[in-house]
Amino acid sequence: MSGTAPCTLLDVNGIEVIYNHVILVLKGVSLSVPEGGIVALLGGNGAGKTTTLRAISNLLEGERGEVTKGRIEYQGERIERLTPSELVRRGVVQVMEGRHCFAHLTIEENLLTGAYTRRDGKAAIARTLDKVYAYFPRLKERRRAQAAYTSGGEQQMCAIGRALMAEPKMVLLDEPSMGLAPQIVAEVFEIVRDLNHKERTTFLLAEQNTHMALRYADCGYILENGRIVMDGAAATLRENEDVKEFYLGVGGSDRKSFRDVKSYKRRKRWLS
Repeated sequence: MSGTAPCTLLDVNGIEVIYNHVILVLKGVSLSVPEGGIVALLGGNGAGKTTTLRAISNLLEGERGEVTKGRIEYQGERIERLTPSELVRRGVVQVMEGRHCFAHLTIEENLLTGAYTRRDGKAAIARTLDKVYAYFPRLKERRRAQAAYTSGGEQQMCAIGRALMAEPKMVLLDEPSMGLAPQIVAEVFEIVRDLNHKERTTFLLAEQNTHMALRYADCGYILENGRIVMDGAAATLRENEDVKEFYLGVGGSDRKSFRDVKSYKRRKRWLS
């Protein structure tokens, strides 16, 4: 491979997460996100994708969860003890599953809430707002509309745009395709790729739509029952026979869990 390998922006090493002091949800999850990359965190509902993102952005406390083992480093610094607002100031912003726009505010007011940690003045914030509108022209058209009366696609774009108002280095994007029509999903992912290429924004996205995620990501990690069961370059995962069968709906008619595949334990070094 030619050229210099990208720096690791985020390094998650062997984390365990427990809810309510008893429920073990993540079991030794490790992953890395290169600076300027798009990394997909894949798996079915309940696999642990959202918990992984919340562990990174320190949003577990509100769910009575905590990281009990392992370490999370961002730009070489451990971040487990930082507050979510401190992480935003360092450039890590999460877009929550379900969008969570402020229904009573307009689209533009929602966007401006994303700049609450900035201290570089109104003119700089206005320039970022113009940039967001350039990436999301539909939001500019709807900027005076109350968020409650906009479509699901417009609310998802608003949620991503609000994150961009903080000028993040890395965006944690949770289930961006949920509840959206296929055409809108494609539009959202195209904008994510555009932001990645033009702004060098790094993305870690949790997604059940494996087919779409692997089209746009550089690499991926597949979670099942709180463990990483497979990882690799997106192109490699797309061609993997097990991924095709279990996550892309191609191949076997009798779909099982990865753990039911005879060759699975033999092939995966991390299973005892």
